[in-house]
Parts: sequence; structure tokens; C-alpha cells
Amino acid sequence: MADVEAAVTDTHALLCHAAASSRLGKRAAAHFSACEQRTALLYVPAAVIWETALLARSGHANLRRTVEGFFEDLFSNPAYQPYDLSASQIYDADGLRFNRDPFDALICAAARDLGLPLLTRDSDIAESGAVRVLW
Repeated sequence: MADVEAAVTDTHALLCHAAASSRLGKRAAAHFSACEQRTALLYVPAAVIWETALLARSGHANLRRTVEGFFEDLFSNPAYQPYDLSASQIYDADGLRFNRDPFDALICAAARDLGLPLLTRDSDIAESGAVRVLW
């Protein structure tokens, strides 16, 4: 997969894609489609995995399988790559003040660490200018 487009996903975008939701933005949908065809990469920050687990546990997300099973299926496609949380990302997230959601800050910090755009419809993130947003 040399010379492919790459981006980072937030939780909402990933869950919209998994549910085949028509609410997924046009550019985000195109990126997910390219990933399914293995012509693009999408990094999934550890914070997205944790937030997805919390949403599934609370009944706000139906993954139709365990969280582990959901991500095993996702990562079976090499276009989807988990991205570990680092201390430097935590320090960066601590300085981001566009809202009070720690997951948003950690996900933005991952995108900034990678120097990649973020697939998100979150207006707080988009308006902050902290990362380039694709939706």
C-alpha cells in the first residue's frame, strides 16, 4: 500500500461507517470506501477503541459482537491500523481546549502526531483549527 492516502478516524465516523449510515459525510465516506478497496489507510487511535467500548457497554452503540470482535474484524483489513496512545499525545491533548471531551482531545492529538487529517463531523474540532478535518 505504498503512496496511499491516509487519515485518522474519530469514533462517530467509524461507527457511522460500520452502520452503513447515510449520515457519513461525502469525503469521509469516500475515504472509508478507499480503505475497503485497500487504496487508503485509516488510523484508529486507542482513544477511539476505548470510547467505542464505553458506548457499546452503555447501549449507545450496537456493534453486533464484542468490542474485541468488532476491532479484530476491522483490523483484519490492513487498511485499518490501530494507533497506540503515547505520553506525548497526552501532553498535546492536555493543551487542547476546544471542548471538555477528553476523547476528542486525545483523538486530535493522535491526528496531530501523525500529521494527518481527521475524519470527523464535530464542529468544535473543525472550528478549533487543531487539525485538518475531512467530512
